[in-house]
Amino acid sequence: MDIRAATSADTDRIWQILAPTIRAGETYPLPRDMSRDEALADWFAPDHEVFVAEQDGDIVGTYYLRANQRGGGSHVANCGYMTAPWATGRGVARLMCQHSLASAAARGFRAMQFNFVVSSNERAVRLWQGCGFDIVGRLPAAFSHPTRGDVDALVMYRSLVPQPPQP
Repeated sequence: MDIRAATSADTDRIWQILAPTIRAGETYPLPRDMSRDEALADWFAPDHEVFVAEQDGDIVGTYYLRANQRGGGSHVANCGYMTAPWATGRGVARLMCQHSLASAAARGFRAMQFNFVVSSNERAVRLWQGCGFDIVGRLPAAFSHPTRGDVDALVMYRSLVPQPPQP
């Protein structure tokens, strides 16, 4: 599996990944009726650097990397990830996370923060924790899940600066 920068030629295949996730409304706080053009404009926002994960010529995942905030918060990165429904369980999200951490560090970011991880997305929470992220905040009932009702959203954080060993 390889990861590369996305191009405009990838938009149709990226939409095939975004659409089912957005329509399901279970893991992203985006409007479930968001149009193709709106979704792609959001994913390819001017401050987003977009990547795709490819396996055997098929795009199986996509993520964006950006500064979490402007100004005084611009040293902290933020990402959004989506894996193709037909590729879940193959390590795509883990590979994209590892790639994004290395890409963020190479661009001078000193940390990465996920602002809104839906707590009922237990697979993602475990994955991010396995990649070194800590839960640093909980937003009670902040996400309206289509079948579970209101669930918490988590703020997750990981330093990208090597920490000195503890005595």
